[in-house]
Amino acid sequence: MSGFGLDNLPYGVVAPPGRPPCCVVRLGDGAVDLDALHRAGRLGPRLPPGVFAGATLNPFLALGAPLWREVRARLQDLAPEPDVALDGAAVRLPVEVGDYVDFYSSLEHATNLGRLFRPDAADPLPPNWRRLPIGYHGRAGTVVVSGTPIARPSGQRPSFGPTEQLDIELELGFLTGGPPRARIPAEEAADHVFGFVLVNDWSARDIQRFEYQPLGPFLGKSFATSMSPWVVPLDALTRVPAPPQDPEPPEYLRVAGDWALDVALEVELNGEVISRGNARGLYWTFPQQLAHATVNGATARPGDLFASGTISGAERGSEGSLIELGRPFLRDGDTVVLRAERFGEVRGTIRPPGGAAPPTSGGR
Repeated sequence: MSGFGLDNLPYGVVAPPGRPPCCVVRLGDGAVDLDALHRAGRLGPRLPPGVFAGATLNPFLALGAPLWREVRARLQDLAPEPDVALDGAAVRLPVEVGDYVDFYSSLEHATNLGRLFRPDAADPLPPNWRRLPIGYHGRAGTVVVSGTPIARPSGQRPSFGPTEQLDIELELGFLTGGPPRARIPAEEAADHVFGFVLVNDWSARDIQRFEYQPLGPFLGKSFATSMSPWVVPLDALTRVPAPPQDPEPPEYLRVAGDWALDVALEVELNGEVISRGNARGLYWTFPQQLAHATVNGATARPGDLFASGTISGAERGSEGSLIELGRPFLRDGDTVVLRAERFGEVRGTIRPPGGAAPPTSGGR
């Protein structure tokens, strides 16, 4: 899966050999140095000086949707030649992640996991699942870029030790921008969403199962979350109608229009594609996720990451986690690659517990 043409133009941060990290936009097999383009006066007079001079996209995210769209339109008009080679370059986290929220937005995934975790329940869904986008706050400091090795975590399961049920979760995430704001209405959410990334929310199922009641995920989730290096602008993605919602959500979660994203996804384990699905079937859409996360007064800031939760479909072979696919859990040395057209990939290899600290950059 590829798709890095002028109709996409995802943003990222890379460190070419012998050079400090720079903000870029990807085009084909290369990238364009945004700071150089801006210093040459080619991105417009309204863009503040030095907005791309650092090693993070956060200053650009803070400018808001009108300037994001203006810069994107100028890049499409300019069609600049790539001036940064990606071969040998180290990709970096494109943003400094301030807060991280993970949702539970797939009806199929929630149903599958409910049957596995609560086999005696009359309804596999929690009683509030169709009323609101369930989620939890994660550890922003453990979000790592694609290619970073993942050390097997330890916890109580109920005996203490390394997890024996290390799993993946295939997700899409979005990054917020614009001025910090609380209580974002669902109908205004798109103006606060800069773009999307692929996310692997690594999960220790045995630790998760023992600890998650009554307060939800903790050590079983907080050890690592991998993120793809390329941030795909919302305007580059195809929106389609979302699945019907019953009952009708509360007023603050209602939004008109098509807000599901038509993104084909796949999971590869040790070179074998084991799952193919699509994000278009998510029950709770990203405007509803952002509206719910901020309705109580919580503030969304530039660079906050909101993930969808595992994306699973109704068809066999479209599940987004090993536990749903009925496959063995991950062994040390296994490599997982999540892919989506326009996004590229997010990759991680499992290391034994207590391994070296994760690096600050990963593979392409």
